[in-house]
Amino acid sequence: MTLHAASREALAAAETRLDEVLADAGADPSAVGEELLSVVGLLTREVGLRRAVGDGSSEPGARTRLVRSLLEGKVSEPTLTVLDTVAGARWSSPRELVDGLESLGRSALLTSAERAGSLATVEDQLFRIARIVASEPELDRALSDRTAPEQARRGLVRNLFDGKVDQVAVIMVEQLVSRLRGRGIGRGLDHLVGLAAQRRERSVAHVTAASELSEEQQDRLAERLRQIYGRPMALHVERDPSVGGGLLIRVGDEVIDGTSAGRIAALRRQLAG
Repeated sequence: MTLHAASREALAAAETRLDEVLADAGADPSAVGEELLSVVGLLTREVGLRRAVGDGSSEPGARTRLVRSLLEGKVSEPTLTVLDTVAGARWSSPRELVDGLESLGRSALLTSAERAGSLATVEDQLFRIARIVASEPELDRALSDRTAPEQARRGLVRNLFDGKVDQVAVIMVEQLVSRLRGRGIGRGLDHLVGLAAQRRERSVAHVTAASELSEEQQDRLAERLRQIYGRPMALHVERDPSVGGGLLIRVGDEVIDGTSAGRIAALRRQLAG
């Protein structure tokens, strides 16, 4: 998510308010997250409302009153408190306001998983869902089809994963497919995995190996990557016999290719040059 300076300041203020709201014993992080994402859906559908709430030239109090008049009684008071801060801030554009609100909703959901002790599970499940979608082109197309009704895409996610993975993971994936943007579903799912990993104060290392790695091998690899990158790493390992010997490791945009297939490809490039 790329935000301009004003939006970054607005999001920082809203994140602080969200933390304050969720620190209250009476607040339900999961409910707040789901409600914030429902407002993302509303603003995505209602262009006029999105422009009105994101109009930085209007009076902040008028924007907060508009949001409250529409949503009071429909979402909880903790959610309204966060929305007061969002609507009252100056964002660089209405689109960036919605992006920021989406970030807040996801953060609240991950907070709920963290408190429930299921954050690692949610992270792993999101990773598995990403791999399922990547391996099933028809499923990828169905979830990415902008011509299909939003409810059909959301229903497909529910049919596939509801009751099989943590509810936080279901809600996050369902919201992802309902707000399709330029990046594909695969990249969007990888982003969700990264958000869960960041919540655990780690980075994600996507590891491809020709054969299964033992727990001891994974521990050694994680420690080596921690030394390289200076921070703990969450490993997501998948098996692909085509890589030959060694490992293919991707951390963000950086690739460490220690596979025989990678070495052969590098040699071919040298010979071609």
